[in-house]
Amino acid sequence: MTITDTTASAPQVADREQVFIGGRWVDSTGDEWVDLVDSWSEQRAARIRTATAGDVERAVAAARKAFDDGVWSGKTMAERADVVEEIANRLEQRTEELTTIGVLEVGIPVAVSAGTQQMTAGLFRAVAEEARTFEVREDRTRADGGISRILKEPTGVVAAIIPWNGPIGTIAFKVAPALAAGCSVILKGAPDAPLSPAVFADVIAELVAEGRIPEGVVSVLIADREVSETLVTNPDVDHISFTGSTVAGRRIAALASERIARVSLELGGKSAAIILDDADLNHVLQSLPMGSCMQSGQACIALTRVLVSRKRHDEVVEALKAAYGSLPMGNPWEQTNFLGPLAGERHRDRVQGYIAAAVEDGATVVLGGGRPEGIDQGFFVAPTLIDGVRNDMRIAQEEVFGPVISLITYEDEDDAVAIANDSIYGLSGAVYTEDLDRGYALAQRIRTGTISVNGAVIDFTVPFGGYKQSGVGREGGVEGLDEFFETKTVHMPA
Repeated sequence: MTITDTTASAPQVADREQVFIGGRWVDSTGDEWVDLVDSWSEQRAARIRTATAGDVERAVAAARKAFDDGVWSGKTMAERADVVEEIANRLEQRTEELTTIGVLEVGIPVAVSAGTQQMTAGLFRAVAEEARTFEVREDRTRADGGISRILKEPTGVVAAIIPWNGPIGTIAFKVAPALAAGCSVILKGAPDAPLSPAVFADVIAELVAEGRIPEGVVSVLIADREVSETLVTNPDVDHISFTGSTVAGRRIAALASERIARVSLELGGKSAAIILDDADLNHVLQSLPMGSCMQSGQACIALTRVLVSRKRHDEVVEALKAAYGSLPMGNPWEQTNFLGPLAGERHRDRVQGYIAAAVEDGATVVLGGGRPEGIDQGFFVAPTLIDGVRNDMRIAQEEVFGPVISLITYEDEDDAVAIANDSIYGLSGAVYTEDLDRGYALAQRIRTGTISVNGAVIDFTVPFGGYKQSGVGREGGVEGLDEFFETKTVHMPA
């Protein structure tokens, strides 16, 4: 890999001493804090006040009252869409601040972080556009001549629970359509990434002060798992929308099932990239390294299983070693870097534990495997290619969440499909071939929510979500907006 290690350093960010409830920054009922550690310098970057169970209860009560009063939900879709678009404008004005925070929270290099912020504003605008044309009423004539009116109504009070690896983008996936639908929202951020939600709260505070969003409609809290569970189990929360690990998703689904609460889940992935024998390696190398190592592999959609035939195995492995080995890596504040450190020391150790387990299972590290040479600070794991992986190994079945790629050999096309589908996950994937019809046919055989032919397309303005234990429901596009509506049928006589 190319190592760029300059003296560029992080700008200062402010501590957050209050919690955000109902559109205002207020004192917490407790005195709990969390430290944000910069994964490059390994030093504390900021302190943030975390919410108590009492703060959660206050936020839910405010959201319930705001929704039941109907001031926000009673506005037209067009009126709410205008506010969602204004959120996009104001987040865009904070691009520099959010870019800095993205580097601190996730470890992604500054140029990558800047792109994420631009994507986020675009997602808010895309939701606004969908909302302006979304039909909330349809009349159907029954066989008896009467009318059945089909109504779309907001799901109610939404708990939007987001992960640490892409906080600002995930806010767009959940909060933008929830607000456009007329819901009230309690946004719960991860303690490992607390500042992006705080900046979003600043935007909401401005709009509340200007009277564009009613008080109570939006709260933003940072909370640990125990406190977060009080949000999931609160009977005044109608809908839980969660992004995170499959393990946590199972827990949330189990808690919500006790009261049959509505649940939307975007969970883990172990996505396969199938390289067919006719594939042009130039096409593979143009997209696969990015598709598997985005955010240093800290992405649920990462293509972390690469399937190649015995016939082309050696050729592909050598090409991938050269490609991954040349990815610019180092100081995340250096504009030319594509890969930075992982988000924390504990996570770094977890990723290295998976690499060690793969070797114990009989696989071979052909590139990387630990800290990159020449970098003596930060929580780094170099891009790692592991050959000789069987699909029943831990490294092939569990989500590593780091820049670790498993190379798996298949016998024929049917075997490749079987290996790709032999997973509890089904979130993303790719097929590389020069025959697009063949690629499309093969894509239909893979049990996954999103799959690309000759690429690693990332477009969250169209439906995104998973099969199997990768989730329930969809985000993005009109389907993502529809997640935040209930359907009511009103029968009327002829």
